Amino acid sequence: MTVAGVIQLVFFLIVLTALSRPLGAYMARVFRRERTFLDPILGPVERIMYRLSGVNKDEEMDWKGNAVAMLVFSVAGLLAVYALQRLQHLLPFNPQGLGAVTPDSAFNTAVSFASNTNWQGYAGETTMSYLTQMVGLTVQNFVSAAAGMALLALFIRGIARHSTRMLGNFWVDLTRSTLYILLPLSMVLAVVLVSQGVVQNLSSYKTVPLVEPVVDASGAKVTTQTLPMGPAASQIAIKQLGTNGGGFFNVNSAHPFENPTPVSNFLEMLSILLIPAALCFTYGELVRDKRQGWAVFAAMMIIFIPLTATAVWAEQAGNPAIIGMGIDQTASDIQPGGNMEGKEVRFGIVNSALWATATTAASNGSVNSMHDSYMPLGGAVTLFMMQLGEVVFGGVGSGLYGMLVFVIVAVFVAGLLVGRTPEYLGHKIEAYEMKMASLLILIMPITVLALTALAVVSEPGRATIHNPGAHGFSEVMYLFTSQGNNNGSAFAGIGANTPFYNTLGGIAMLIARFWIAVPTLALAGSLAAKRLVPTTEGTLPTHTPLFVFWLVVVIIIVGALNFLPALALGPFVEHFMLCT
Repeated sequence: MTVAGVIQLVFFLIVLTALSRPLGAYMARVFRRERTFLDPILGPVERIMYRLSGVNKDEEMDWKGNAVAMLVFSVAGLLAVYALQRLQHLLPFNPQGLGAVTPDSAFNTAVSFASNTNWQGYAGETTMSYLTQMVGLTVQNFVSAAAGMALLALFIRGIARHSTRMLGNFWVDLTRSTLYILLPLSMVLAVVLVSQGVVQNLSSYKTVPLVEPVVDASGAKVTTQTLPMGPAASQIAIKQLGTNGGGFFNVNSAHPFENPTPVSNFLEMLSILLIPAALCFTYGELVRDKRQGWAVFAAMMIIFIPLTATAVWAEQAGNPAIIGMGIDQTASDIQPGGNMEGKEVRFGIVNSALWATATTAASNGSVNSMHDSYMPLGGAVTLFMMQLGEVVFGGVGSGLYGMLVFVIVAVFVAGLLVGRTPEYLGHKIEAYEMKMASLLILIMPITVLALTALAVVSEPGRATIHNPGAHGFSEVMYLFTSQGNNNGSAFAGIGANTPFYNTLGGIAMLIARFWIAVPTLALAGSLAAKRLVPTTEGTLPTHTPLFVFWLVVVIIIVGALNFLPALALGPFVEHFMLCT
């Protein structure tokens, strides 16, 4: 790794940490319904929304009531996005006259955006009208992210409260997350992105002359190029801040109209991790013990930093297969060196590998380089970040409540090892809590591994695997790992826009979001109903460096046990084949 690369990584982490602390404190005020500097502007809007929707902001619900509210809201959004895609050829704001999306692709996309996955098996500029992008996908970018934050708020109240069945109100947390957090941040970021050259218009596509004519594959002379337009900046801002990741254009944040400059690249990359990191400090504020927030943040960083360094090293080291060709892969003043295949020269290796690690850590899924072109170990890092359960920062809300489930497991196992009654912040961790936690941890690997196995043994699954051997297997495993963790990125060498993969992928995304969200609320309800257990000398402290280390060990062991055999068949064996 070069000195410049180390400086970039350190600067990114410092800025992220510096911004996360104040934003976390602000979000805690939002979830506690305390007054903020935005209340004079947004307070009347919030009250009007409650009045129009018939929501009583002072009424609280138990975990079942909140679960029903979340499911009803998500299903309504799913159906609306599906209908928009199927009817977009009849609706306005479609200057290119794009036709209706096929039923299987529309189903997959509707599930994808309603579940905060934003997996895309289509090219945005040739498939989705401006209306579908704005009213369907961008709106879901806001509300699916806000739903995850609302679930987190309910879960934290379950930890903070005692002897009650009530967790809060999903509708209120959803509204406040959107109005006071996601909307203001997105508006600021969108304006900044426009200043950097990200497009934001309703114009039809532009045909411009090429500076130098070229010849296409058939030998015909090409003198013009069609440039896609559209309201991109408004969608890019929330796709990053809400850990959504769906690109307005097909190549996502590698496209110069989505991510034109090093400044836009840094801001978009920072936005991926900003809210998930800040929520750690929100957690500390809401449970009235800031040390707990720092402990969770530290555990995430301890996993994130070494894996990021590994990805950068793997890409900077270059491709051993081309060393014998006499090609210089050493970084110098005139070339970046290393493996630049699939990467934008305006970003280079460090910013590409850092983005790849951040987007798979944060359940974001946006890309500024082609993960399919990474070296086997670089690709393995992106896979493993997701296979840890998207708890290293993870999605907005969903990442932190996933991490807190691991905290509960770590407390329980530690209690068994030392002969103490497992307790966490005044709650006894008993059989029911461990059943829910075990269910939450096992759902994802069962889904991912089962669907991967089905794809590689079935004819429809193998039909669009264009790369043979270990890399082809990695592509299939990456596809279901991404969808089974609500991430959305891809090893894009596989043909995924087929009825087989669209249907199975949609099922994986539904399971990953909702079959995990409901047990999470059930766990929160169980914790909230428990009586307060006073802290004694026998209580395991969960804010110390020792516990942080133990939590990291538990996360890594669970991830390794679940996926090490599959990784050995994919990127690991590909690495050894490449090096021999």
